[in-house]
Amino acid sequence: MRIGIDAGGTFTDFVVLHDDGRIETFKLRSNPGAPAEVILAGLHRACPEARADVVHGSTVATNALLERKGARTAFVTTAGFEDLLFIGRQNRPELYNLTPGPRRTLADPSLCFGVDERSYFNGAVARKPSPAVLAALRAALEREGVESVAVCFLHSYRAAGNERLAAAALAGLGYVSASHLVCPEFREYERASTTWINAYVGPLMEEYLSRLEQDSRHRVSTMQSNGGSLSARDARRHAVRTILSGPAGGVVGASASARWSGHTRILGFDMGGTSTDVSLCDGAPKEAAEASIDGFPLRIPMLDIHTVGAGGGSIARLDEGGLLRVGPESAGSDPGPACYGIGELPTVTDAHVVLGRIAAAQLVAGELSLDPSRSGRALDRLAAQLGLDRAAAAAGVIRVANANMERAIRVVSVERGHDPRRFALVAFGGCGGLHACEIAAELGVSAVLVPAAAGVLSALGMLLADPVRDFAAGALARPDLEALFQRLEASARREMPKALLSRSADIRYAGQSYELNVPWRPHDPAAPFHRAHRQVYGYCDRQRPVEVVTLRVRARVRLAARRIPPAMGQGSPQRSLRSVFVAGRWRRIPVLNRAAVPLKPTAGPALVADYGATTLIPPGWRFRRDARAALLIERA
Repeated sequence: MRIGIDAGGTFTDFVVLHDDGRIETFKLRSNPGAPAEVILAGLHRACPEARADVVHGSTVATNALLERKGARTAFVTTAGFEDLLFIGRQNRPELYNLTPGPRRTLADPSLCFGVDERSYFNGAVARKPSPAVLAALRAALEREGVESVAVCFLHSYRAAGNERLAAAALAGLGYVSASHLVCPEFREYERASTTWINAYVGPLMEEYLSRLEQDSRHRVSTMQSNGGSLSARDARRHAVRTILSGPAGGVVGASASARWSGHTRILGFDMGGTSTDVSLCDGAPKEAAEASIDGFPLRIPMLDIHTVGAGGGSIARLDEGGLLRVGPESAGSDPGPACYGIGELPTVTDAHVVLGRIAAAQLVAGELSLDPSRSGRALDRLAAQLGLDRAAAAAGVIRVANANMERAIRVVSVERGHDPRRFALVAFGGCGGLHACEIAAELGVSAVLVPAAAGVLSALGMLLADPVRDFAAGALARPDLEALFQRLEASARREMPKALLSRSADIRYAGQSYELNVPWRPHDPAAPFHRAHRQVYGYCDRQRPVEVVTLRVRARVRLAARRIPPAMGQGSPQRSLRSVFVAGRWRRIPVLNRAAVPLKPTAGPALVADYGATTLIPPGWRFRRDARAALLIERA
């Protein structure tokens, strides 16, 4: 048995692949305070006696960083560079803001320590830390009562010996994270930030994974930000690689589902209860080597995912200027949208309830009953502030949320050199299908795909994920690139003996500040870089010399093909009529389950209600069901 789990902000989703090929899906309400308990309850429901391979997306590291609830962490660096995390790059995110707010910092200044050591950019070691210096450092850290230590010496990506000495001297003091193991790349600030984040969230991940592994029947893995799974042992050492694990599962699930339906160029649109994650796949999911989480740089291989605070639980309000805003604040799972029976504030979900798009017993097959009257009262208060009627206010909430998500899709498409009109929009998550056609129309996208398992697609992606490990080494001014690749591959084979290995490199034009990652071509490494540069920036200069900055090796174990049923979660056909506000007025439209959707194109409007997800087909669109039970929607 194999189980994929996505621990989201509102629901925790489970997709169970049984030995006989059957697929079972279900949702449980999330508990942000005790995510492991919800996962254990779901595992007991799915397989009370059987053993299972479990791949799950964890929000433990992400939430600990965003909420500042990580371990008491010390930062140890080369003497004279103790302020590295505070100085940063001094970039101005708001170029024309003359009074920017204070920049959020990572570490406690009183927990930053300098060590008398030095290595140079060419790998030469000028000075090793003495045993007396390291003993004094350990004593100071013990006095401070630190739980975790991040060690990041200058140029340790090239010469790691001094970091190894320091890490050995601090062993047993708590969770020790060394930069040459976490992020062996140049750019000292990004390397230090990534290492510190790994140390900050690592102890919590250790505790969380230990709780999950108390049930020794199951083999537990964690989804990585790069779209591959990571063993629990490696997730303990590299907790920072799980920061975007949930959204990464969605990208894998969307890519696979689209491929089953004949689409290879897609825009992934994952709208859940708390946020919306968007991505682009042009044959394969796009990747990035660096991201920013809450303003902190994170330099690890990851899928190129852009997240905005717009989900079903996003709260609608008026700002100081009287304009309608939706998100990024969310009602989450507690108290949740007003219709859940506890909260009072209007959310996107409440707007859909008011507009007739979500019925009282519709969510998760009636397991979660809704109170439409509470949604109505919440929207009435907002409508009174806006001077509108209830339906107009609810429609306004939807339009503002759509604008936020449309901008996010432009970030991963237009701003990356891609025309969104050449892609299909793959909508999933609990709310994705309710917004997909309206957003597609604004972007000029003519095809929308809603997979059969749309409500739990991130969990399905985790079930499909291959074990993956990434290895990297700095290559600036190094002539021995082939030998360096071979050393990386030797490390990969030791960690994953059965893995398939692939090479890539971060390359730039000489004098540029940033690189592009491209497949490695040993006889002409510049050729794929020129093509990628033209794609992203609109030009290339084949006469200009290039620099190889970082070498990368990816190890991937291709799991045996998994039998996914051709039509998941259809059930028996069901059809009804409902009054729904769509395209500016109330209409009586058909409401279908997935099994009742015709195989031949049918004109909208209509609602398709699945377990955990609902799709709205407005007028002017046609829809049908394909052999994989995916919902294909096209502009008429």
